[in-house]
Order: sequence, then structure tokens, then C-alpha cells
Amino acid sequence: MTGILGRKIGMTQVFAEDGSYVNVTAIEAGPCWVLAVNDKSLQLGFAQVSEKRLKKPIAGYFKKLNIACCKVIREVPKNPAKEYKVGDEVKVDIFSPGDFVDVTGVSIGKGFQGGMKRWHWKGGPMTHGSTSHRRVGSIGSTTTPGRVWRGHHMPGHMGAQRVTLQNLKVVRADLENNILLVKGAIPGCKNGYVMIRNAKKKVNKTNKPQAALEKKAKK
Repeated sequence: MTGILGRKIGMTQVFAEDGSYVNVTAIEAGPCWVLAVNDKSLQLGFAQVSEKRLKKPIAGYFKKLNIACCKVIREVPKNPAKEYKVGDEVKVDIFSPGDFVDVTGVSIGKGFQGGMKRWHWKGGPMTHGSTSHRRVGSIGSTTTPGRVWRGHHMPGHMGAQRVTLQNLKVVRADLENNILLVKGAIPGCKNGYVMIRNAKKKVNKTNKPQAALEKKAKK
């Protein structure tokens, strides 16, 4: 497995070979710089930023590596069939059209929301005599259990959570412009940072031999 960091640009439409159009999300994927090489993962840096915008310990870390300062630092799974070293670039060409990827990002924040929007409550009667159209209503009993169960769905903060969408299909990979087109929507708002990794639940062309060897070893 392997991965790359990117920035969500927005959604658009492209035409497939049969003439039909496909809704895709455009991602500025890479180039990323390898900051550290571990046994099973790589530490990548993305989105160059001025040294003045970083804290001194982090800026010193990049100065020690002799690499331009990056705003985003994340770890992604390493491809065991390839050797890496600090300073290498990881580009969008690690993916090809037809591959399946898992995209992780932070969902759009909705602020404080009521239960009908947050948990899709049905709501109370909408007639003239009712006084509880969208209210919480009864949340427990005075007898059994005599308390409110932990985790009960209530109004509260919605969104702004780490979300992963799996098995998204890669439509195009533009190495010249560092653009990756993924079918469907991905979590986060425009200009939000995301992590793209090979799908865990689907086998791509690039990691098919490795998956076959692992399956054979288990037998």
C-alpha cells in the first residue's frame, strides 16, 4: 500500500469513453516530500509554507532535513516493494485510472444543530394544537432505568470530524498538473487537506501481486 497528501479543489464533470459524464472531485495531490522512513510507513510533507509561519521546533526540523517547510505532515502506508529515502518526492503517478482509493479528510462543520438535522428525528405533530414540533421531548423514565442512557442522541455540535470514504474510483491522474480526479464526493470543504491511500477492501492493479502472495502465504 501507499498514499499521498492532497488538497480538495472542488467538484466537476468529465466525459467517459462511452460519452456519459461522471461527477468527480478534483484533488491537488502532491508533490509530497519524504521526511522520514519507518518500517511500515512514510512521513510525508505537503503544501510549502514560509518558515515564519511555523513554530521554531518544526522549522528547525525541516532545516535539519534540508527540505522546504511544509504545512501538512502525515504518515501514510509504505509500499514494501519500493525503497525510499529522505528527500524523495511522491507524486500523483503512484495512482492510475481504474484504481480504488480511500480518502480521509475533516468533514464540513455545521455548528450546533438540533436533533432533527443531526440525527434525522421524525419530529412531533405539526398540527395547531401541538407545542413540540422540533423539541427533544422525553429522554428517560423515572422508573426503569431511572436515568438517561449514555450516548443518547441529543442536539449538539455537528460535523468537523475525521471521515474516511472507501473504494472511490480514480478517473484520471494528471502528473503534469498534479491533479487527481476521483469519482464522487470526498469529505471536507474546498481547499481542505486530505489523505489518499490505496483501498483496503479492493485490490488495485498496482498491488495485486502482493495481495496474491499474502493470500497464498495464509493458505
